[in-house]
Amino acid sequence: MKFFENFKFNNLFSKKKIDESLLNKFEELLIESDVGTEMASELKDKFKKEKIGKEIKNEKEIFNFLGLQISKMLSPYEKKLDRLYKNSPSIIVVAGVNGVGKTTTIGKLGKLFKDNGKKIVFGAADTFRAAAIDQLELWSKKIGADFVKSELGTDPAAVGYKTAKFAEEKKIDIAFIDTAGRLQNKRNLMEEYKKIFTVLKKINPEYPHETILVLDATTGQNALNQVEEFKKISNLTGLIITKLDTSAKGGILLAICKKYGLPIIAVGMGEKESDLHSFDSDQFAKILAKN
Repeated sequence: MKFFENFKFNNLFSKKKIDESLLNKFEELLIESDVGTEMASELKDKFKKEKIGKEIKNEKEIFNFLGLQISKMLSPYEKKLDRLYKNSPSIIVVAGVNGVGKTTTIGKLGKLFKDNGKKIVFGAADTFRAAAIDQLELWSKKIGADFVKSELGTDPAAVGYKTAKFAEEKKIDIAFIDTAGRLQNKRNLMEEYKKIFTVLKKINPEYPHETILVLDATTGQNALNQVEEFKKISNLTGLIITKLDTSAKGGILLAICKKYGLPIIAVGMGEKESDLHSFDSDQFAKILAKN
């Protein structure tokens, strides 16, 4: 993925001095690349302070500057994957709209922790989609994780309860609870989530330890709307961004961090089991600003 490639920053800065007109165009291109208006304005101001009136030697100078600034902006929002395991069991609810790769992400998370010697259970609380239950069960068999489900159409909170109790009784390290993501039925969805959290807290007031929202980078600015809606449902503790391999929309992370201040736990760079990585602001910035 070459984040700025489509916006031809090379041509914009080729053999020119930096002036206000050029800076305005720079800001426009940043907004087009989904960094959001606030972040674009901030980057423009930083660039103006450093470069205005100076000759630009080559486009590499631009990309190095952008990479450094993006890394500085995102570094406060790093949340390493190993921080998800703080309790035994660690109860983790995973949210996200249908189609963002939520169930696959749970499978990949499970594999990462299983490979590090942790005992894992998946709870299929997206009980109105048979495909979601079946997919999660396949992942459990694939990585050797335990699996908890109920009949199709069962109350999702009941599955959440069963999963947490199973984790306690079987001395599981981490329980990942999959959930529904039908925002078109927002009212019903909110009620489902409330019930899940209510029954979990009846077992232990600290449950769930984490509520992670999975976002699809290709949705661009719509990802902001999803954060807004899910924040109404629950207290989000972190984000995982998927499909960063297929789009130049990774700048949305800057917009989300600026607006909501939510930590980023991991990024998905492909379909393979090994394509989920703990978020590293420096590496991510280098990818975004790569020429």
